[in-house]
Amino acid sequence: MTTRVALTGASGFIGSAVLRRLARHDVEIRALTRREHPLPAQVEQVRADLARPETLRGSCSGSRVLIHAASYVGSDEQLATGINDLGTEALMCEARRAGVERIVQLSTTAVYGRGPHRDVAVGDVDPHPGSAASRSRLAGEAHGLRHGAAVLRAGLVTGTGDRWVVPALAELVRRAPGFWRGGQARLSLIGVEDLARLVTLTALRPAAPGEAPERVQGIHHAVHPVPVRTRELLETLAQLGVLPRVTQDLTWQECLALMEANPGRISERQLALLAFDHHYATDLWEACESAPGPGPLAALADAADWYRTRLALTDGP
Repeated sequence: MTTRVALTGASGFIGSAVLRRLARHDVEIRALTRREHPLPAQVEQVRADLARPETLRGSCSGSRVLIHAASYVGSDEQLATGINDLGTEALMCEARRAGVERIVQLSTTAVYGRGPHRDVAVGDVDPHPGSAASRSRLAGEAHGLRHGAAVLRAGLVTGTGDRWVVPALAELVRRAPGFWRGGQARLSLIGVEDLARLVTLTALRPAAPGEAPERVQGIHHAVHPVPVRTRELLETLAQLGVLPRVTQDLTWQECLALMEANPGRISERQLALLAFDHHYATDLWEACESAPGPGPLAALADAADWYRTRLALTDGP
């Protein structure tokens, strides 16, 4: 029997990559979308809006797997709560009503808040989210966990469609041109295609004889196991012609002074997420019996043209 997979966020940055990865498998894909999108013809679209829980009724019917990759990442507290918290709660209740056997829910390591964090395993530190988006996503995790979901906290996600990580780096290099704190911070990154592969493996890996289909449950870090130094990240993007080359090492105080002298969209708190260690231990690749691959720096070349075009079209990132 062909497995039907219900997918939220199919038109988004991560969800669209998951959709492409799912299409390689012998599955039926049902995209739960707020409005109609130009998706592949073989993908069934069902209108379902997380901000309007009544529209979710019946959206998971007949599905064995639910991948919840939709989220609101803006600063509006009411929207964040309505979509990431209450919307997720309604979706999980619908999945239970429909008899969904396996749930994979995307979250973020941003729920931990300001670090530094060094090789943190799940449970090592308590979450301290610092934004409306991350607070509501942490609340949404609780709903998924109550329904037996595998909650994947992704690190910084790069690749075609990224509107946060590299655009933020571009602004920060312009405002504080140099290697922040010497560029020695280590960060947990993952390329979007690798993240989609990990999500799909978690969702579709067959259960072994006698093993429950929901074997991978609970919270896991969805990151490449080898953290990336900020210096290496900025140098790689410069070599690809995405960012200007920087050479000067900056102290944290110098960074703050330059940020104040050159105002912009990115906050000091957000710079700290990139200038101080934020890396997390992961057991997910081993649980899915898959090699993590060469990592996010190697994957940046595939997205370089998109980044160059994206940054050229914006007035600053």
